[in-house]
Amino acid sequence: MDFDLLHIVTLLVLGYIAGIINTLAGGGSNLTLPALMIFGMPADVANATNRVGIFLQTLWGAKGFHGHGELPLHDVKSIFIPLSIGGLIGALAASYAPVLYLKPVLLVTMITMSLIILIKPSIVLPEPGTLPRRVSQTPSSWVMLFISGLYGSFVQAGVGFVLIMALAGTLRYDLVKSNALKLLCTLGFTSIALVIFILRDQVRWLPGLILAVTMMMGAHHGVKFAVKANPQSLKWFLFIMTLCGSGAAFYF
Repeated sequence: MDFDLLHIVTLLVLGYIAGIINTLAGGGSNLTLPALMIFGMPADVANATNRVGIFLQTLWGAKGFHGHGELPLHDVKSIFIPLSIGGLIGALAASYAPVLYLKPVLLVTMITMSLIILIKPSIVLPEPGTLPRRVSQTPSSWVMLFISGLYGSFVQAGVGFVLIMALAGTLRYDLVKSNALKLLCTLGFTSIALVIFILRDQVRWLPGLILAVTMMMGAHHGVKFAVKANPQSLKWFLFIMTLCGSGAAFYF
């Protein structure tokens, strides 16, 4: 792809917005992936290149949540087992047989979550004081985490919503801790995917690193907002982002 000042500025702006969205809800890749493809990248290369920004954004964001004491690590090993298995399968599928958008799956997932948040938010957003469950206590969480890793490594766009359904919906973490764990989970399967994409020479480093700079900045500001925000504000932000993500998935 030819890379000029307009491309750089566009990626910097979209990267910052995506970093905030990914930290507080999900769906930021619905901005960055289409941009990379509009700039001339094949779908599989855009999918791989986008992971550079995702990797550094989630690393920075998870570090920020940990610094605020909002990243629970007591059951992280059990969380990572199904997530990593799904992540490996999804990354191999994306590298060798890339299909960037699974529109029906993405649309159904996000619209369903929007309706749950609107009609019965306690299903996904536990009441204050609810004790989190362990993966060993909830077989459904193992399935949801496996699906999250599979989907996230394969497509990435919209995986934040799937992870929130797994972490808040089945394991009953509050929304702040779910967002913190979501970043750590995304870092895990993105690491697997990125290694495979690098070995397959599908990453374009210059646009990937340009995206990463402002995605990290967006994650930094997103963490600061998340730890101070009213839970109801986070709930409505999540709801709005699911609707926007549904529209973006349908359009692109």
